Parts: sequence; C-alpha cells; structure tokens
Amino acid sequence: MAVELNALRQGIDAVDKQILKLLAERLALVEKVGEVKSEHGLPIYVPEREAAMLASRRAEAEALGVPPQLIEDILRRTMRESYLSEKDSGFKCLNPDLRNIVVIGGKGKLGQLFCRMFKLSGYHVDILERDDWENSGHLLRTAGMVVVTVPIDLTESIIRRLNHLPKDCILCDLTSIKAVPMRAMLEVHSGPVVGFHPMFGPDTSSFAKQVILCSHGRDMHQYQWLLDQFSIWGVTLCDVDYDSHDDAMTLIQALRHFTSFTYGLHLSKENPNLDQLVELSSPIYRLELAMVGRLFAQNPNLYGDIILSSPKNVTMIRRFYECFGEALEILESGDKVEFVKSFESVRDWFGDYSEQFLRESQLLLKQANDAIQRK
Repeated sequence: MAVELNALRQGIDAVDKQILKLLAERLALVEKVGEVKSEHGLPIYVPEREAAMLASRRAEAEALGVPPQLIEDILRRTMRESYLSEKDSGFKCLNPDLRNIVVIGGKGKLGQLFCRMFKLSGYHVDILERDDWENSGHLLRTAGMVVVTVPIDLTESIIRRLNHLPKDCILCDLTSIKAVPMRAMLEVHSGPVVGFHPMFGPDTSSFAKQVILCSHGRDMHQYQWLLDQFSIWGVTLCDVDYDSHDDAMTLIQALRHFTSFTYGLHLSKENPNLDQLVELSSPIYRLELAMVGRLFAQNPNLYGDIILSSPKNVTMIRRFYECFGEALEILESGDKVEFVKSFESVRDWFGDYSEQFLRESQLLLKQANDAIQRK
C-alpha cells in the first residue's frame, strides 16, 4: 500500500508542478495586460469580462467532470493576485495638467495608500501634516486638488482653515462621516467640492472591486476626471447624498462596531479559555470570533471616533439596547411561539436576501475552513 500511495503522490506532485508553471505563465500574461491597460487608460477591473470568463470556465469544467465551483475558487484567487500584478504597471494619468495634489494627513495609513495610488497614476503629490502647517501657504495656494484625510474629530477644524484655495482647486475629503465635512467644505470653498468615503481599510493591497461612497458637492464637471481615475483603479463608485450616507453608516459602521466592542468587552470580563473557544468553534463561530478580535487589533481612537461621531449613533444604539431587552424577555418567558413568530417576521423582512446571504456565507465558511491549520 505504501508503494502504491507513494507512486500516486509522486504523480500529484508532478501535476502540481505543471500547475505552478501554468500559473507563472498566466501571471506573466496578466503583467502584459496591465501594461496595455496602463497605456490606454483602461479599468483594472472589468466586471463583464470577469463574469463571462468565469461562466465559460465553469461550463468547461463541468464538461470535464471537474466541480465548477473548484475552478471558480481557483480562478478568483488567481485573479486577486492578477489585480495586484496589474496595479504594479501603474495607471494612466487622466489629468496630466493638474497642479500638485496636497494630501492633508498623507502620513496616516489611509493617506499613504491614496498618495501611493496618485503617484502610480503620475500625479505630483505633496503631504501636509500638522507640524508642516506654517509652510502650507505655498502648497495650498498652488494646489490643483486638496485631499483631507485626518481623524474625524479634526476634520471640520482643518477644513475651516482652507479658505484661500484657488477657485479651480478641487477640495475633497476621505472621512467616514459626510454631512459635517461636506457642509464645511461648501462653506469655505467656492470651487469644486466632493466627499468620499472609502469602504475599506488602509491595509487594502488593490483597489479592484473596492467601494468608495461619493457625495457630490459642487461643479462635478471639474472633478469628473477624478471619478474616472478611481474607475481605472478598479473602484466601484456609489453615489449617496451626505445626510443619507450618515444615516446608513449609523447601522453599517457605528452599530456594528459597538456590538463587536461590547461582545469583546463581555468576553474579557467572563474570561473564558480563549484557546479552547477557538478549538471548539465551527468555522462560522470561529469567523464571528475573528471579526470581533479583528476590531481589537486596530486603533481604538478610530473606532471611538466613528461610534461617537454623531448623536444619531447613540440614539440608534439605545434603540438596539431596547430591542435586545425585548428579545431577552422572550427568552426569559420561555415563549418559543413568540420567538418563532419574531424569527419569521425578520426572515420576511430580509426577503430574498436571506437565501442570497446564506449562499454567500457558505462560500466564506468554506474558505475559512480551508484556512484553518489544526494542530
């Protein structure tokens, strides 16, 4: 049996080596694709091309008796690497006549990320920090675009100091709240104004498939090139007015971060054996635990600023607290009928999204399970 297994394993190793060579060949082709895209200003991510290619490969896999999901998993992981390779080719500069871009807070993690992307696109970027403010006059007077990316609690005060920008200078921010900075920018600057909220962290290696929320302020025609530049980077832009944005972020960010914070706080007070919790958890519980633990690996000031950025957030969290109490009353009464009734009511509210989220989560759980390394 050992001899037979050894021969089969050698065959598998030989096939794996062929796969490696093919992957290297594919990445080399992708690098050339990136050069062509960079030269002609084509987007790094083309959803139609990706969807058509995946559909074709799935059909071909099925014809060969290979599980379609297997080839899709392999190709999606390969494409993620491909987007990184294409990014290294740089991007076409859509506004080569633009004067210098000044990034206020450019030494922060998010600021560094956008500075790098602008530089990869051929723009001249200057960084302005708090200690450099006394030398800011010349940079701001000649700026073609000013990007504000500072902590939330400093954003409005920094914007209020930008009241002598050139009329044609684009003023924008990268803040996770929008109403306050947008109103401030529109008040202090009479030229083009736009607000952005990147829905990703500074550890993002590629902008392909990432979402940036966009709140339009004034003179969109003067910053349309910037929106197109983002698209070339692979970004999906989602337009939202700034008041609606902040209402949505109360649920998407503030409430979720607060519940993760509270769960982590409760765990720390209960003080269970964390190694045992991890060992005993199925992939879904491990993933939930990882999402909570992930929060505490990051900057507490950032999450404190997000949660405390608006009285609306506290009001929403208070309503969640009351809802939690109502749910607890159902459990304490032992009323399973009422529990099922509430459960079905929520399921009806989710509608078709319930099944969609079930399918999406199943894929995530498979990936999470694959990544587990048992001792």
